[in-house]
Amino acid sequence: MEKSPNATNSNSVSSTSPDPMNQPPFLTQYGLMAERHWREFRPGMVRKLEAEGRLMEALFEAQETTKTEMESLRTEFRKQGLTEQQAHDRAWEIVRTRYILLEPEETDTSSA
Repeated sequence: MEKSPNATNSNSVSSTSPDPMNQPPFLTQYGLMAERHWREFRPGMVRKLEAEGRLMEALFEAQETTKTEMESLRTEFRKQGLTEQQAHDRAWEIVRTRYILLEPEETDTSSA
């Protein structure tokens, strides 16, 4: 009767259907921020991604790409002599609108 501390909980609930071959993506602060922003400012895009079953995939991709670019830019800015905080802030200013804080959708008020 040995219990493994690394055993996965098969009773966990996810908002998406988990892939039986691997675990569903885990969203960090970047992914969660993207989801909140997209739902508010890009509802059409969110509806389309949900209909295609790709919302979690898109959020995870935005999160991971942001993380990768942030790390790369922070490293470059540190080499230029910026403090860790300055490097982080400058990297965030550059990357945030590329993947997380997307421009709002244009609303078409003429069609009705």
